[in-house]
Amino acid sequence: MKDREYPLHERLIIGVFLAAAAGGLDAYTYLFHGEVFAGLQTGNFILLGLNLGQGNFAAILRYLVPITAFFIGSVATRFLQHQLADDTSLRSRQKIVLILEISLMVGVALLSPYISDKFASALLSLAAAAQLQEFRKLHAGPFTSLMMTGNLRTLGETTWDAFIHHDRKASAKFKDTAIIIFSFVCGATLNSLLANVLGFATIILSAVILLIPLFILHFTKEKH
Repeated sequence: MKDREYPLHERLIIGVFLAAAAGGLDAYTYLFHGEVFAGLQTGNFILLGLNLGQGNFAAILRYLVPITAFFIGSVATRFLQHQLADDTSLRSRQKIVLILEISLMVGVALLSPYISDKFASALLSLAAAAQLQEFRKLHAGPFTSLMMTGNLRTLGETTWDAFIHHDRKASAKFKDTAIIIFSFVCGATLNSLLANVLGFATIILSAVILLIPLFILHFTKEKH
């Protein structure tokens, strides 16, 4: 199937901007809010374990806060999915999630000079959880815009299938996955490059990036 034949939220153009925003989001919380991750909770669990092992108990809360906030964000988004479960509500639900994410990012950009790192990381973890819970498919297959480990595994698998066995479907998936990973890295790189210039407002970059899929979902009509 061609990209335009899939539901709009499963198309590559949406995945690209979600991944770029997610890369910037994790880069931002790491650089500005206590060296934690808003989306990559595996990293937070590792850092939590390291500090526990080293007896650095004072730092434990720094990692537990985003982990807990991410959990709460997942539950809350799941509640929203049950409330707006029918197909006619799908597009509205996706726009609500994106608006929520953008609002939280803008809020953190404005409030960061006045709030603790823990509170800022919690708000952004809520945003990350909402994105991961709502946008889970790319071209009808499983998709994550926040964590690249699974995407890297897919890239390795499809490299073999595409280039050794000349599988056309694997070749297409290889290209899609490579683009997603590249987008994620670009988002993190952009935030890092502009961090010294924009400071706490750097997270606005991810918010602006998310405006693009929001506009696409709002203004594009799907053919049935």
